[in-house]
Amino acid sequence: MTGSKLFLIGFMAAGKSSAGRALAGATGRRFVDLDEVLASGGGPARLAAGDEAGFRQLEAAALAEVLAAPGDAIVATGGGAAAHGDNLERMRAVGLVVALGVDVAEAERRAAGDGGIAARPLLARAGMLAAQRAPVYRRAHAVVDTTGRALPDVVAQVRAVERVWSALPASERGATVLALGDRSYPITVGDGLPVAVLHAQLAGATRIAVITDSTVAQHHLATLEAALAAPDMPTRLAPREVIAIAPGEGSKSIAEYARVASELVARGLDRGSMIVALGGGVVGDLAGFVAATYGRGIPVIQIPTTLVAMTDAAIGGKTAIDLPAGKNLLGAFWQPRLVACATATLGTLPGRERRAGFGELWKYALLDGPDLWAAVAACAPWAAGPDGTHPPDALRAVIDRAIAYKAAIVSRDEREQTGHRALLNLGHTVGHAIESASGMLHGEAVGLGLVAAARVSAAIAGGPADLADRISEALRATGMPHDPDPWLTEPVLARLAVDKKRHGTHMRFIAIHTVGACEPIEILVTELHRILRRDSAAQ
Repeated sequence: MTGSKLFLIGFMAAGKSSAGRALAGATGRRFVDLDEVLASGGGPARLAAGDEAGFRQLEAAALAEVLAAPGDAIVATGGGAAAHGDNLERMRAVGLVVALGVDVAEAERRAAGDGGIAARPLLARAGMLAAQRAPVYRRAHAVVDTTGRALPDVVAQVRAVERVWSALPASERGATVLALGDRSYPITVGDGLPVAVLHAQLAGATRIAVITDSTVAQHHLATLEAALAAPDMPTRLAPREVIAIAPGEGSKSIAEYARVASELVARGLDRGSMIVALGGGVVGDLAGFVAATYGRGIPVIQIPTTLVAMTDAAIGGKTAIDLPAGKNLLGAFWQPRLVACATATLGTLPGRERRAGFGELWKYALLDGPDLWAAVAACAPWAAGPDGTHPPDALRAVIDRAIAYKAAIVSRDEREQTGHRALLNLGHTVGHAIESASGMLHGEAVGLGLVAAARVSAAIAGGPADLADRISEALRATGMPHDPDPWLTEPVLARLAVDKKRHGTHMRFIAIHTVGACEPIEILVTELHRILRRDSAAQ
């Protein structure tokens, strides 16, 4: 892409310089190593002498020169460059920013063979720095993990991200790109639908099926149809079929799955067709599972219309339907081609649905850190306010941050094989049990699951004793159910035994050490029961 720049950011020893040189060689572009520029100006000497502030000033000035220089370039930055001042925003404004991820232990191992602390003075506090900078790195356009990956694989991943980003119109280049090699895809957030992006993704389909629910169809189907029929687009799209389901979790059933699939057959969809899922998490899960299995798999585009779907359910390729024994017990991983979030749809949500979406937002705040916690809290009055109000501008940044977190996790652990994606289940172990037994909305149940997770964490994982109360108060401020105790009944606890995360007598549970520091632990199912029964009785 002539005139654009590609910036590689990330923690020390993530491989930015090596990947940058390889990318430059493969694409014929100029390579700039910001650390080498700083070395020629005495930057490392300042850092070694403890003058980090002076070093950061030199670094910002060097970056400013790179930003102002004409032409293409691939730029590898130092580990702290993106976290200083407005450097990250300035890089995003002129090009593509890709964060290279690396485990701290792997970074320390690599650095040990590259001069160790003598060459990298900040390595002495690697763990603390990595935790502080992680939320910043996740604000790149995409995150590509390098842990255990060979350099050619890293280069291929970055080039795949760049292809997706370059294909977007300039107005949509703030989008997050979920990095999955040739299956990478953009996640756009705007007030309305990205018409040009939709047309580009749907071009060439033999037929298009829009799967929605009857309530969403009343509010948003005409808007989608107008976008798909936009007269100023260069191509006309294939004929479209609309299949509506009943709103609610009950539609995620084998019977409804069979009905929708049979409708697709009757309406002539073939393996060249595409599905558009227009709706909340139920529509996205069901439509995604139909797409994953119809004709052994056809493409799907997700257009989420709820907060839960925008920040969680529509992203990452998890599709599923329910069984009487529990939620999401039949499913498949099937990544969409595009996730397009139009925040205007949130203004039509009933109050309860709007508030329930904050269950997932509070989850992401606990995972990401104090900054996102404060940002979610600032939007809480809208959640608790009157129906029909347009979401505040600040909510878009919250949605973007939640999307970036999930995209970074999924790109690293698409199928929950390394344990990283399990973090996204925070609050879901108890939340799903409450939801299945009570009919409570997903986000409401996840919120109560967060309170339960904080209690369990305080009991066995060193979590803060007051965190459960803080979460409960946050839920209250959002107008959500905030006390899990009435729901921690024996039938609810019994449902934990059929949770997908159970392995024999143990279960993987997401513990909260503090806001921004969570990790999977193994816990006996009987121990989980004991803690929840005890804490419920004590309230």
